[in-house]
Amino acid sequence: MKTLLANPVLVKELKLRFRNIKSFSGILFYLVAMSVFVFGFIFLTTSLTGSGFFRPTESFLLFSMMSYIQLGLILFITPGLTAGTISSEREKQTLNILLTTSQTSFQIIFGKMTSSVAFLLLMIVAGLPIYSLVFLYGGVSPGQIAVIFMFYLLTLLAIGSIGVLFSTLIRRTIVSMITTYGTMIFLTVVTGFFLLISLQISQYGNAMPNFSPMSYFWASINPPVVLLTLLQPAVADQILNLATVTFPLWAGYFIFYSVLTAAAIFLSVKRLRVNMHKYK
Repeated sequence: MKTLLANPVLVKELKLRFRNIKSFSGILFYLVAMSVFVFGFIFLTTSLTGSGFFRPTESFLLFSMMSYIQLGLILFITPGLTAGTISSEREKQTLNILLTTSQTSFQIIFGKMTSSVAFLLLMIVAGLPIYSLVFLYGGVSPGQIAVIFMFYLLTLLAIGSIGVLFSTLIRRTIVSMITTYGTMIFLTVVTGFFLLISLQISQYGNAMPNFSPMSYFWASINPPVVLLTLLQPAVADQILNLATVTFPLWAGYFIFYSVLTAAAIFLSVKRLRVNMHKYK
């Protein structure tokens, strides 16, 4: 771990990213926007009900809305931060210089990916005080918040590793970014569409029983669906009953995206020096 953190590529990228005033301006704008949303929601809710009270059910609704906002932030910003990590070096013709250093391929890939996702991770952590407001009104437990943030971390690393992989395989940054966004859309929108189709087919009972496990598979790899099951465990039970599978959705999500992250990093490391083996 000490060797990984003492990575020159990681240190250099972190300094370049966090010494930029735009990075902290972005975090400030995000926190201000979230604060306006939270206090505005509380004000409108207490005003419309006329009671002046903010109930635990309304606090849980606010927490759910903030959770999906954070998930949308991860899904749509992470590809833009990671899809140009290697391809931009290639376009600036500095990749060959980087490869001639004493840094291993894993150190380069790890440093690039970690520095890219560190900004978004800092933004999410910076929003914790806003999240903690829900404790004042009840309806949400600290354990539930911890589980949600572990879910965010896994999703962030998975999408980040996919972006680095496409940035390594594809020479043009814009093409790499489009491919990464396309993969993200497949994992969120297309899998959700397949889930609805498979659930509709499974309702026909024994006519097509082979489609039931597919409902579980599409649900277990869809981030919005898994987040919904973490917020509403009853929804998870309904999906498992319809899919005739007893394995928890969150466990399937963890296994799938852990394997996907490891495979993406492994392929990125292997393909980084693919054109330099003849010089060894």
